[in-house]
Amino acid sequence: MKKFFIALFVTLIFSVNIAQAGHLEEILERGTIRIGTTGDYKPMSYFNPKTGEYEGIDAELSKLIAESLGVKIEYVKTTWSTLTADTLAGKFDIALCGISRNYAREKVMAMSDAYGVGIFGKTILCRKGDAKKFKSLADIDKPNVRVMINPGGTNEKFANANLKHAQIIIYNDNAEIPHQISIGKADIMITETVEALTYIKADKNLAAPLINEPFTRHSCGILMQKGDQDFLNYINFVLDELRMDGTLEKLENKYLRAA
Repeated sequence: MKKFFIALFVTLIFSVNIAQAGHLEEILERGTIRIGTTGDYKPMSYFNPKTGEYEGIDAELSKLIAESLGVKIEYVKTTWSTLTADTLAGKFDIALCGISRNYAREKVMAMSDAYGVGIFGKTILCRKGDAKKFKSLADIDKPNVRVMINPGGTNEKFANANLKHAQIIIYNDNAEIPHQISIGKADIMITETVEALTYIKADKNLAAPLINEPFTRHSCGILMQKGDQDFLNYINFVLDELRMDGTLEKLENKYLRAA
């Protein structure tokens, strides 16, 4: 019995030491920070196959976080459909890919302080020739309108909650949907204002007629597992410093306001 209590005591001490170590110590010891990202969302996080590099505001924020820790980045591919499960499973330390802050995520995971405040909102992308047809959700929610969305994210949730009559088309490659709209494979893409702005500048055949009147308003945050307040505090501290010295505003102007 005595041996049992000694073994139990050692196990408890070992568990406490692990808990006290937390993510910060693990990351510093590892020498890398594992960042989950979808890489399919311009101008947030996009994997450029030509350069083999990630681009966008979240790619830059990832570099700044890594630099603050003195470690390298190890990107971990995730998808919108598996983002929550991958986060809860601890496949990465944090996730950055234009992740909307919302109650559903905050209930089961931890989210950093907001960035992009007042910039993000749900809107639509369509062909320029059809722009005058779509002035409201009612104009979109018709049986003859084909709405294309990527699965697993807030675009799908918004479409399912607000569109009861339109044809919903699921397309796995979010970065490819604007082109699908442009060539007539669908009529509408449910998207974010910043993403819509990026694509109407890149493709003259596309339009975002409701970009200045988005259906929703929200911000983005950095996602992680619950339970490590010190690590969350550190991520928020980095964001606060970047906000204070003007870096965050410069990045928002570069990628989100002038995308």
